[in-house]
Amino acid sequence: MGSNGTDGKREGGAPTEGSESGESAFDDPRSCANCAVRVCDSREAEGAERAFPSFCLTERMPKVAFDEAAALYRDDPDTARIFQAAAEVEGLYYGQLTRVEEIMVFARSIGARKIGIATCMGLIDEAQAFAKILRAKGFYDVCAVSCKVGAVAKERAGIADDVKVHPGCFEPTCNPVMQARILNEAGCDLDVVVGLCVGHDTLFMRHADAPVTYLVVKDRVLAHNPAAALYTKGSYYRRLMSPDLPEPRPRAGE
Repeated sequence: MGSNGTDGKREGGAPTEGSESGESAFDDPRSCANCAVRVCDSREAEGAERAFPSFCLTERMPKVAFDEAAALYRDDPDTARIFQAAAEVEGLYYGQLTRVEEIMVFARSIGARKIGIATCMGLIDEAQAFAKILRAKGFYDVCAVSCKVGAVAKERAGIADDVKVHPGCFEPTCNPVMQARILNEAGCDLDVVVGLCVGHDTLFMRHADAPVTYLVVKDRVLAHNPAAALYTKGSYYRRLMSPDLPEPRPRAGE
C-alpha cells in the first residue's frame, strides 16, 4: 500500500511515482499517458455511465468541443470525405489488409487518382516497389520524388560541414520543401511518405497541399520499425528509460 493509503495507483488506475505527496513530478493532469482504465474505448453506448479518471480529457474538455469535432466529421465536405474513408478501411477490412493495401483502399475511397510518393533516397527501392503495386491496382498516375532532389549542397541550406554524415565531402541535403512543392505542382490527390528523416517529414507535411499518410516510418537501427523500441524498453533498449539522451558523435575537428 502507498503512504496515502492506496495501492500505488491514482483514481482510475493511473500509476503514481513515489513522492511524499503521492504526486509525480512528471504527471500531466491533461494526458491520456496517465490512464490505465481506457473506458473511453468500451462498447457501452455513448452517454452511458463510465468511471472516467478525474484527469480524463473526456471529462475536462467542454461538451461543445466534441460537438464541434463531430460536426466537422459529418458536415465539412473535405473532412467528412477523409473521415468516412478512414472509417471504412478500419471497419470493413479490420485485421485483413497490410498497410500497403490499406493505403490503396483509402485512396480509392477518397477518389484519389494521382498518388504522390515522398521518399528517402535510402528507401528508393521500396518506393519503386510501391509504385509498381499502385499501378498493378489501377493507380497509373504516380509521381515519386526522392529527398535528394536538386542535389543541393548542405552548405547552401545553412548546414555546417561538421554536422554532415561525412564531413569534408559533398553531401546533398534532404529537400522536403521541394518534394512537397513538386508533388503540389503535379496535382497529387494523396501523398504517401516513405521513410523521410524525422523533422524532414514534419516539413514535408507542413508544405504539402494534398492529404498525407505514411507507408514507412524511418528507423535506421530497427529496420524501420520504431515500435520495436517501445516493446523492448525493459530489456534490450532499457537505456530509453534513463534520464539522459544519447551523446552525439564528436563534431569534425573536436
